[in-house]
Amino acid sequence: MATPKKNQPEAAGTAGQQQADEPWSLAQQCGALLGSAAGQISDALQALQSGVDRLQAQGRLDKQEQWALSVPLERIKRLTVVMQQLQRFHAGHIRQSHERLDLAELAEACLQERRKEFALIGVDMRRKLRPVEVLIDPTVTHAFFNALVDWALPLGRRIDVRVDVNDWPPHARLQVRVHGEESPSSRTPELDNIDWALVRQIAASVGGIELQRRVTPEGITAVAMFQRTVQAIDGMSAIDISEDPSSAFKTLQNIYALVVSPSLQIRADVREALREIGVNADSVVDLDQAREVAAHRMPGIVVIDSTLKGPAFEQFRRGLLREAMDMPFVEISSDDTSFDMSGFGEFSMAKVGRGNIRESLGTAVMFELAKTI
Repeated sequence: MATPKKNQPEAAGTAGQQQADEPWSLAQQCGALLGSAAGQISDALQALQSGVDRLQAQGRLDKQEQWALSVPLERIKRLTVVMQQLQRFHAGHIRQSHERLDLAELAEACLQERRKEFALIGVDMRRKLRPVEVLIDPTVTHAFFNALVDWALPLGRRIDVRVDVNDWPPHARLQVRVHGEESPSSRTPELDNIDWALVRQIAASVGGIELQRRVTPEGITAVAMFQRTVQAIDGMSAIDISEDPSSAFKTLQNIYALVVSPSLQIRADVREALREIGVNADSVVDLDQAREVAAHRMPGIVVIDSTLKGPAFEQFRRGLLREAMDMPFVEISSDDTSFDMSGFGEFSMAKVGRGNIRESLGTAVMFELAKTI
């Protein structure tokens, strides 16, 4: 077969030359440009690292200077890796083998791998992981989880990672919430960085992952829903009420509740109802006392009198949610006969009427706790 000559249409681009009539757009070339830029940065980084190593071997760098140089070098190195990953996933240069994978086990393994890094940069990484299986490629999921953590790290010094099952549809849910000293809304411009681009690209390449992101007074939260959930765990199975009541009682004995009401009668009724299901409780008359108690011992659930609801209560509630992102609340309503379970929203509350405390509070509390244990 004859080799096309450079001036023939078939040879377009073979000698690095673009034909005059060939269309070009930055969007179409994005993937190739990412790969090229990553390669050039990597070459320059290797040359820089070699120079630093020579200076260090010659004793011309003290420890402080070595540290000052190593930090930006590591940042550039990580940026190069992210760009290379972006290019690979964008170009579809990945092989996937879908397997049954416990998302909680993978998250824990990834966090354990990086625990020294978290300690070094002063990040408090907390987790609450419930077993749930998904059908997905393990290697790609590992990259996805680490990209999500990398996105979160610059945004705050405390990060909550949670794996559970969404109420509806019952998909495996991975949540990463960031708490920082600054107002979450002030960090909004920083959210769409290259790490978030990698998170979105991996999700798009894998398919079956729905991404959400929200900014609230409690923090910045990214949520990934895995549509290929193999085994959704029923929340009520965490406290098996129907099969073995004694087992439920033993589980609830480890729960501590905080009751807040100015009414002596309500406090007494709530404590008695909680005692019957094995839940220990302290009671206080107002939100100021509640803050003091919670500062010394974080409750597992809060039972609040509806008369105390308002701006002060919302502030109290946000403070607790910053410490425990799934803290359940049960409202004691002025309507004697009311009884409502909490809905799907993060800030919805179960509601029990004052006249229904003895009959219904235990059920409401067990239902709320079953979603968090």
